[in-house]
Amino acid sequence: MVGQSRKWMIIIATTWIQAFTGTNFDFSTYSSTLKSVLGISQVQLNYLSVASDMGKALGWCCGVCLMHFPSWIVMFIATFMGLFGYGLQWLVIQKLIVLPYFMVFLLCLMAGCSICWFNTVCYVLCIRNFPTNRAFALSLTISYNGVSAALYTFIAKAIDPEDDTVYLFLNAVVPLITSCLALIPILHQPPQQQLSADDIRHDSFIFLVLNILAVLTGLYLILLHSVSSTLLTARILVMGAVILLFLPLCLPGVVYAKNWAYRAIQMSIFYDFLSFNLVDTDDVDTDNELKEQSKALNGSPHRVIDKERYFECFGKALEKDRLTMLGEEHSAGLLVKKLDFWLYYAAYFCAGTMGLVYTNNLGQIAQSLGYRSKLKSLVTLYSTCSFFGRLLSAAPDYLRNKVYFPRTGWLAIAVLPTPMAFCLLTASGSEIALSASTVLIALSSGFIFSTAVSVTSELFGPESASINHNILITNIPIGSLLYGLLAALVYDEHAGKLRHGNLLSEATVCIGRQCHMQTFMWWLFISSSGLISCFILFLRTRLAYNRFEKNRCQIECS
Repeated sequence: MVGQSRKWMIIIATTWIQAFTGTNFDFSTYSSTLKSVLGISQVQLNYLSVASDMGKALGWCCGVCLMHFPSWIVMFIATFMGLFGYGLQWLVIQKLIVLPYFMVFLLCLMAGCSICWFNTVCYVLCIRNFPTNRAFALSLTISYNGVSAALYTFIAKAIDPEDDTVYLFLNAVVPLITSCLALIPILHQPPQQQLSADDIRHDSFIFLVLNILAVLTGLYLILLHSVSSTLLTARILVMGAVILLFLPLCLPGVVYAKNWAYRAIQMSIFYDFLSFNLVDTDDVDTDNELKEQSKALNGSPHRVIDKERYFECFGKALEKDRLTMLGEEHSAGLLVKKLDFWLYYAAYFCAGTMGLVYTNNLGQIAQSLGYRSKLKSLVTLYSTCSFFGRLLSAAPDYLRNKVYFPRTGWLAIAVLPTPMAFCLLTASGSEIALSASTVLIALSSGFIFSTAVSVTSELFGPESASINHNILITNIPIGSLLYGLLAALVYDEHAGKLRHGNLLSEATVCIGRQCHMQTFMWWLFISSSGLISCFILFLRTRLAYNRFEKNRCQIECS
């Protein structure tokens, strides 16, 4: 029982860490002030956001450290990287110290690394303590990373609603406080133990409760963010948010009382009513299931030529070198030779990464459209909707026994809102259009970020997922550089035109729809290309998914 309680304390600690370390999502709240203080152009500001995203390309360093050091040491290394990275930026923006642009660039890089390291620590803690249902532990934990900007907006309003620089101070200090709170559960991790069928059912119920609490937290943040108009109201709302984050602490008590709960309220009836389980009791480990599937199919050729052609116009392209089974391990060398990987890479590059670039430029977009005063509300809206998008990534597993659909198909559906959003922004510059587009992009990118780890594991093998996923997310700094540079060049070009040919000052502000119109058109084209890539990936992989599901059903029936 004690071990059961401790593992739930770990999941609560990881949600705390994720909830307060998604600090890259609030960049747009202080980017305009930073640009003004440093006296830099939009292109140079874009390079600073790219530096933050470049930290994701260095995630393998954290993996190496976790092989040699305890997780709590690595967590505090990430904490102090963020403390120095954001703390010194705060001193710069407060004009207490003066640093050259290159040093600020390095500070952004250090801060970006801290985010990636926090994420990796949380992933490892979930995998170690929830080997049976790691996918669902990861999904829940990753979801809370999307709510960081909304939480920081609440806290910033409670401190000083008029000071944008307080975000940098919070980015530096709050993760340190959170790490100290999470230290005790991390130091008292339970030993791994085999779970019975009853334990698995009970875990499913607790995960359901945690997801309900997560939805309530998201609704609280999105519905009440506009109410915090006064300092007192903002502080009351912050206390409410903190209570919601600490509410799962009652779960260890639920674990201790589970036998009593079964007898008192006949939970077994409820479990029979639940036609879905987060984890199938006959198939405890998803990774083992993938391996068994691969072994079962090893007797047949790896390349299967279907007699039936689904789409005659490009049937050959669909069949050429496509995956015929899930869970087959791919080394890095084999991975980069696979067309399916590059379709997957293009879909992530053109859609998921686009969401990050959009939020990095949200400050300038709102300012140019005349909604600078609505920026904090837009950031909160993006953060909360990204949170819901991440929670929705668990839908395929909830609906697995009801409606089966390949995960790559869900991914294609998730990409669709992004080009729709840019189409809307191209057609209208109204506040409603901006808010609706922000919601669509946040839901889309949140779903993609959360489900990507599972897709990588299924398509290219669970054993190689840590390496292969790091290869996949190299597209984030590349996309951040290219898409952000495109937006910055268009922005600066129109800012120069507005000055009627005068010399362009480095911190010039561009006002009007034309500042981002061409950017939205380009982003619409790029995200549409990502949708096409994802749809082709779905067509190429659905045979493997259908075969895997058929084999799973046969195993259950036997």
